Amino acid sequence: MTAEPTPRTDLTEGGSVRPITRWGTPVMHAKTRPVTDFTDEEFRTLVRDMFATMKAAAGVGLAATQVGVDLAVFVFDCPDDNEVRHVGVVCNPVVTLPEGRDRKLEAAEEGCLSLPGAYQPLARPDRATCTGQDVDGNDITIEGTGLLARCLQHETDHLNGTVFGDRLSSRARKKLYAQHEELAERYLEDWPISPKQAAS
Repeated sequence: MTAEPTPRTDLTEGGSVRPITRWGTPVMHAKTRPVTDFTDEEFRTLVRDMFATMKAAAGVGLAATQVGVDLAVFVFDCPDDNEVRHVGVVCNPVVTLPEGRDRKLEAAEEGCLSLPGAYQPLARPDRATCTGQDVDGNDITIEGTGLLARCLQHETDHLNGTVFGDRLSSRARKKLYAQHEELAERYLEDWPISPKQAAS
Protein backbone atom coordinates (compact mmCIF):
# COMPACT_ATOMS: atom_id res chain seq x y z
CA MET A 1 0.00 0.00 0.00
CA THR A 2 1.42 3.38 -1.01
CA ALA A 3 0.85 6.62 0.85
CA GLU A 4 -1.20 9.29 -0.86
CA PRO A 5 0.81 12.37 -1.83
CA THR A 6 0.30 15.34 0.45
CA PRO A 7 -2.17 17.70 -1.25
CA ARG A 8 -0.71 21.06 -2.24
CA THR A 9 -1.89 23.79 0.07
CA ASP A 10 -4.36 26.17 -1.58
CA LEU A 11 -3.00 29.58 -0.68
CA THR A 12 -5.98 31.33 -2.29
CA GLU A 13 -8.09 30.49 0.79
CA GLY A 14 -7.84 30.93 4.55
CA GLY A 15 -6.08 34.29 4.69
CA SER A 16 -6.83 37.37 6.79
CA VAL A 17 -7.77 40.71 5.26
CA ARG A 18 -5.13 43.42 5.77
CA PRO A 19 -5.49 47.20 5.35
CA ILE A 20 -4.44 48.42 1.90
CA THR A 21 -1.45 50.75 1.86
CA ARG A 22 -2.04 54.07 0.08
CA TRP A 23 0.00 56.00 -2.44
CA GLY A 24 2.44 58.33 -0.70
CA THR A 25 3.59 55.65 1.76
CA PRO A 26 7.35 55.08 1.15
CA VAL A 27 6.99 51.32 0.50
CA MET A 28 4.75 52.13 -2.48
CA HIS A 29 7.48 54.11 -4.23
CA ALA A 30 10.59 51.93 -3.78
CA LYS A 31 11.90 48.78 -5.47
CA THR A 32 11.13 45.58 -3.57
CA ARG A 33 13.39 42.79 -2.28
CA PRO A 34 13.40 39.52 -4.24
CA VAL A 35 11.67 36.45 -2.85
CA THR A 36 14.39 33.89 -2.01
CA ASP A 37 12.75 31.60 0.57
CA PHE A 38 9.62 29.95 -0.81
CA THR A 39 9.11 27.66 2.19
CA ASP A 40 9.03 30.39 4.84
CA GLU A 41 5.69 30.26 6.65
CA GLU A 42 5.59 34.06 6.98
CA PHE A 43 5.83 34.34 3.18
CA ARG A 44 3.04 31.81 2.63
CA THR A 45 0.84 33.59 5.19
CA LEU A 46 1.48 36.85 3.31
CA VAL A 47 0.29 35.26 0.05
CA ARG A 48 -2.87 33.91 1.72
CA ASP A 49 -3.58 37.33 3.23
CA MET A 50 -3.00 39.04 -0.12
CA PHE A 51 -5.63 36.83 -1.78
CA ALA A 52 -8.08 37.56 1.05
CA THR A 53 -7.39 41.30 0.84
CA MET A 54 -7.71 41.42 -2.97
CA LYS A 55 -11.03 39.58 -2.75
CA ALA A 56 -12.37 41.86 0.00
CA ALA A 57 -11.44 44.91 -2.08
CA ALA A 58 -12.95 43.42 -5.28
CA GLY A 59 -9.62 43.73 -7.08
CA VAL A 60 -8.07 41.72 -9.92
CA GLY A 61 -4.46 42.00 -8.70
CA LEU A 62 -2.55 42.97 -5.56
CA ALA A 63 1.16 43.53 -4.96
CA ALA A 64 2.88 42.94 -1.61
CA THR A 65 3.68 46.65 -1.34
CA GLN A 66 -0.07 47.29 -1.22
CA VAL A 67 -0.19 45.56 2.15
CA GLY A 68 2.98 47.34 3.28
CA VAL A 69 5.51 44.57 2.54
CA ASP A 70 8.57 45.31 0.36
CA LEU A 71 8.74 41.86 -1.22
CA ALA A 72 8.60 41.11 -4.98
CA VAL A 73 5.37 39.12 -5.13
CA PHE A 74 1.89 39.77 -6.48
CA VAL A 75 -1.35 37.78 -6.67
CA PHE A 76 -4.01 37.97 -9.36
CA ASP A 77 -7.50 36.75 -10.19
CA CYS A 78 -8.20 38.29 -13.55
CA PRO A 79 -9.86 37.55 -16.91
CA ASP A 80 -8.00 37.77 -20.21
CA ASP A 81 -9.26 39.10 -23.54
CA ASN A 82 -11.37 35.94 -24.01
CA GLU A 83 -12.96 36.21 -20.54
CA VAL A 84 -10.92 33.21 -19.34
CA ARG A 85 -10.19 33.58 -15.62
CA HIS A 86 -6.56 33.31 -14.50
CA VAL A 87 -5.60 32.95 -10.81
CA GLY A 88 -2.06 32.82 -9.51
CA VAL A 89 1.00 34.13 -7.72
CA VAL A 90 4.11 35.61 -9.35
CA CYS A 91 7.34 36.14 -7.47
CA ASN A 92 10.23 38.22 -8.83
CA PRO A 93 8.27 39.17 -11.98
CA VAL A 94 9.80 40.49 -15.18
CA VAL A 95 7.43 41.80 -17.86
CA THR A 96 8.31 41.73 -21.55
CA LEU A 97 6.20 43.83 -23.93
CA PRO A 98 5.78 43.56 -27.72
CA GLU A 99 7.92 45.81 -29.89
CA GLY A 100 7.73 47.18 -33.41
CA ARG A 101 4.73 46.09 -35.48
CA ASP A 102 3.55 43.70 -32.76
CA ARG A 103 3.15 46.55 -30.27
CA LYS A 104 -0.47 47.74 -30.06
CA LEU A 105 -1.53 50.18 -27.37
CA GLU A 106 -4.95 49.90 -25.79
CA ALA A 107 -6.34 52.86 -23.82
CA ALA A 108 -8.64 51.84 -20.99
CA GLU A 109 -9.75 53.14 -17.61
CA GLU A 110 -7.28 52.09 -14.95
CA GLY A 111 -7.58 52.29 -11.19
CA CYS A 112 -5.59 51.20 -8.16
CA LEU A 113 -6.73 49.75 -4.84
CA SER A 114 -4.12 51.97 -3.20
CA LEU A 115 -5.88 55.10 -4.51
CA PRO A 116 -9.46 53.85 -4.21
CA GLY A 117 -12.33 55.30 -6.18
CA ALA A 118 -10.24 57.01 -8.86
CA TYR A 119 -9.87 56.00 -12.52
CA GLN A 120 -8.20 57.54 -15.57
CA PRO A 121 -7.55 56.23 -19.09
CA LEU A 122 -4.04 54.89 -19.61
CA ALA A 123 -2.65 53.41 -22.83
CA ARG A 124 -0.68 50.20 -22.32
CA PRO A 125 0.38 47.40 -24.69
CA ASP A 126 -2.50 44.95 -25.18
CA ARG A 127 -0.26 41.92 -24.65
CA ALA A 128 2.35 41.17 -22.00
CA THR A 129 4.57 38.24 -21.07
CA CYS A 130 5.42 37.89 -17.40
CA THR A 131 8.15 35.54 -16.18
CA GLY A 132 9.07 34.73 -12.59
CA GLN A 133 8.48 32.01 -10.03
CA ASP A 134 5.29 30.58 -8.59
CA VAL A 135 4.63 30.31 -4.85
CA ASP A 136 6.76 27.13 -4.68
CA GLY A 137 9.71 28.64 -6.54
CA ASN A 138 9.06 26.97 -9.90
CA ASP A 139 9.79 29.04 -13.02
CA ILE A 140 6.61 30.25 -14.73
CA THR A 141 5.63 32.26 -17.80
CA ILE A 142 2.23 33.94 -18.15
CA GLU A 143 1.04 35.28 -21.49
CA GLY A 144 -1.52 38.00 -20.86
CA THR A 145 -4.04 39.68 -23.16
CA GLY A 146 -6.66 42.34 -22.46
CA LEU A 147 -7.22 43.08 -18.76
CA LEU A 148 -4.76 40.36 -17.74
CA ALA A 149 -2.00 42.05 -19.76
CA ARG A 150 -2.80 45.34 -18.02
CA CYS A 151 -2.85 43.61 -14.62
CA LEU A 152 0.57 41.97 -15.15
CA GLN A 153 2.06 45.35 -16.11
CA HIS A 154 0.33 47.25 -13.26
CA GLU A 155 1.37 44.81 -10.51
CA THR A 156 4.95 44.45 -11.76
CA ASP A 157 5.17 48.26 -11.81
CA HIS A 158 4.18 48.27 -8.12
CA LEU A 159 7.07 45.96 -7.26
CA ASN A 160 9.45 48.34 -9.06
CA GLY A 161 8.15 51.32 -7.06
CA THR A 162 5.93 52.74 -9.83
CA VAL A 163 2.25 53.57 -9.37
CA PHE A 164 0.13 53.99 -12.49
CA GLY A 165 -0.30 57.70 -11.75
CA ASP A 166 3.41 58.04 -12.54
CA ARG A 167 2.55 57.06 -16.13
CA LEU A 168 -0.17 59.72 -16.54
CA SER A 169 0.18 63.27 -17.80
CA SER A 170 0.20 65.90 -15.04
CA ARG A 171 -3.32 66.96 -16.06
CA ALA A 172 -4.71 63.41 -15.89
CA ARG A 173 -2.91 62.85 -12.58
CA LYS A 174 -4.60 65.95 -11.09
CA LYS A 175 -8.00 64.59 -12.21
CA LEU A 176 -7.17 61.21 -10.66
CA TYR A 177 -6.31 62.75 -7.27
CA ALA A 178 -9.41 64.97 -7.40
CA GLN A 179 -11.61 61.89 -7.98
CA HIS A 180 -9.96 60.11 -5.06
CA GLU A 181 -10.42 63.11 -2.75
CA GLU A 182 -14.14 63.26 -3.56
CA LEU A 183 -14.60 59.65 -2.44
CA ALA A 184 -11.83 59.34 0.18
CA GLU A 185 -14.21 59.46 3.18
CA ARG A 186 -15.93 56.30 1.91
CA TYR A 187 -12.68 54.33 2.31
CA LEU A 188 -11.65 54.22 5.97
CA GLU A 189 -8.00 53.93 6.96
CA ASP A 190 -8.27 50.16 7.47
CA TRP A 191 -10.24 49.50 4.24
CA PRO A 192 -11.07 46.79 3.16
CA ILE A 193 -11.18 45.43 6.72
CA SER A 194 -13.89 48.05 7.17
CA PRO A 195 -16.15 47.92 4.10
CA LYS A 196 -16.62 50.81 1.71
CA GLN A 197 -18.94 53.31 3.41
CA ALA A 198 -22.29 54.34 1.96
CA ALA A 199 -22.44 57.74 0.26
CA SER A 200 -23.40 60.47 2.72
